[in-house]
Amino acid sequence: MNPQIPANPLAEMISTLDLEKIQDDNSKEDLFEGQSQWMPHGRVFGGQVLAQSLVAASRTIEGRSVHSMHGYFLRPGDINLPVRFSVDRLRDGRSFSTRRVQAFQKDEPIFSMIASFQEHDPGLEHQEDFPADIPDPETLPSAADLMGDNPHPVAQYWSKARPFDMRHVPSPIYFKVEGEPVAHQAVWLRSLGELPDNQELHTAALAYASDYSILESIYRRHGIAWSHPGLKSASLDHAMWFHRPARVDQWMLYVQESPSAQGGRGLALGRIFSSRGELLATVAQEGMVRIPELAK
Repeated sequence: MNPQIPANPLAEMISTLDLEKIQDDNSKEDLFEGQSQWMPHGRVFGGQVLAQSLVAASRTIEGRSVHSMHGYFLRPGDINLPVRFSVDRLRDGRSFSTRRVQAFQKDEPIFSMIASFQEHDPGLEHQEDFPADIPDPETLPSAADLMGDNPHPVAQYWSKARPFDMRHVPSPIYFKVEGEPVAHQAVWLRSLGELPDNQELHTAALAYASDYSILESIYRRHGIAWSHPGLKSASLDHAMWFHRPARVDQWMLYVQESPSAQGGRGLALGRIFSSRGELLATVAQEGMVRIPELAK
């Protein structure tokens, strides 16, 4: 096994999300620091810094849960360095609180986010329906099943280093795209084991996992697999609305689609359902997508 592959990816993710409080009497903001996880390309995983930023903001809130967050990825992060987070308490109103979080490495911002938190408030209720004709996740192969003993570092990461079991509908696009070139797909996902009964941790882990596959609906539309020679992609921004409490150690269905791609960018939208059909969260992300043969 690659020595960089953690023996327990789930425990490593939980540890990564457990930020250290930094005391600085000269700062007007709340400061935290978190470690970075190994990635085969050497850049910090966007879902990691996104989830850590959410944890940092949550540490400054009492009695309110996050309902939305909007973030921008500013620079690639270095997996060999920790990430420092500064939280600005923008507003605490009667029902809502707003926080701005900046993530830094080497005193340069790599991610910027604003998140809003709300006390529970009863009101109108409706949601989009769970999609029909979705196969049971237990009938689908996992990444580990598909990769086998493939020695490539990226294949090792996909199959052994991620803290989530991910099963694609209709099939993954790791090495090839099967079927018609459509701009939609679904992914069953759940953590590789149980998480503590802590809703803030489950919410942060949901944000973490939301960054894994959402851009794939763009690639699938054009028959582009992750292994496509020269493919370059990066998350540019990420917005997420949290509708209902989630438990990420139970199966969730992530339904994804791309309404547009243009100018070296693509937009992807996602809806995350519980296996019981509850709509847990909605996600939107724009990503840079560059294909060598189209740049000529």
